[in-house]
Amino acid sequence: MMRWQPQRYDDKLGFVSAMGADLIELLAPAPGERVLDLGCGTGDLAHRIAQRGAEVVGIDISPEMVAMARSKYPHIRFEVADVQDYRSDGSFDAVFSNAALHWMRKPRQVLESVRSALRPGGRFVAEFGGKGNVHSISRALEVVLARRGVDAHERNPWYYPSLGEYATLLEAAGFQVVYASHFDRPTPLPDGDLGLDHWLETFAQPFLLGLPPGEVAQVKAEIKDLLRPELFRDGTWVADYRRLRVAAVLVG
Repeated sequence: MMRWQPQRYDDKLGFVSAMGADLIELLAPAPGERVLDLGCGTGDLAHRIAQRGAEVVGIDISPEMVAMARSKYPHIRFEVADVQDYRSDGSFDAVFSNAALHWMRKPRQVLESVRSALRPGGRFVAEFGGKGNVHSISRALEVVLARRGVDAHERNPWYYPSLGEYATLLEAAGFQVVYASHFDRPTPLPDGDLGLDHWLETFAQPFLLGLPPGEVAQVKAEIKDLLRPELFRDGTWVADYRRLRVAAVLVG
């Protein structure tokens, strides 16, 4: 299971929340609305939604992330919960999620959780990794781990659907898709040459489990050697992100 380090997440990977800020414009929370934030992390976007006057509940599977969120924003309710098994009372006006759903490999169960949380006519707004997300980084992981007899496919924790695949799931779950976009988002990683190290240490944990610390360092060095010609530009690593953004309304 992933073990998140919230301080590193905020200090070295704060771009995740920063790039989700404009998703709030698509959500358009109104004063007095109840909003559920799925995979809330350390709470920054839940806080921004609350600043619009909405009542927010944030859930995340990581106790460490929830503890950090509670310490940063004690006025907001945060809970430790697995979105894939979460059930609510249908009292939320909207469900929101940024950069979290691609960690959940049971999308039908996720959408059932969303459905259970929403009132009729409620809206669901989300952005996460789409088909082709971090393709180059994933390929480098496969190559370097294969040199050690490790099958990266067996360790892959990510779910990156196409737009058509996810829209079909939404419709089957009783939603009307009102907006959908699948787009490239080259994403600069902070901290110079160490930027990709921070990314791998955080987001590629499942691929590196069981390797001795010295071997992990060597794996990261080999991955960087493979990717440097393509993804290292003017002293900065640029991750090959490809995102899926959707908005849907519960009608069934």
